[in-house]
Amino acid sequence: MTVFIAKLVVAEGREDDFERLQTELSELSHASEPGTIVYDVLRASETPGEYVVYARFKDQAAFDFHQGTDFHTRLVPPILDCLGDAEMELTFYDFIA
Repeated sequence: MTVFIAKLVVAEGREDDFERLQTELSELSHASEPGTIVYDVLRASETPGEYVVYARFKDQAAFDFHQGTDFHTRLVPPILDCLGDAEMELTFYDFIA
């Protein structure tokens, strides 16, 4: 399986836009991608503007499919725009259990 965790810090005042866009991406991923097992967006309880995306795909081909969808191409640039000057921290993992 292919797994990633992305840590994102959203610019102040852009949280609603970010959450709306990420919710749409998550819902479309679950509805349209049989190889996407999990695409969850989490908001930090105690740190304003901090989010984590946890995604798990059946295999590399499923991840590549996700990256190539029309909605991914449409939604990711405005999602990243919500970060302002902050960089996304993206780490890939091997699924164990």
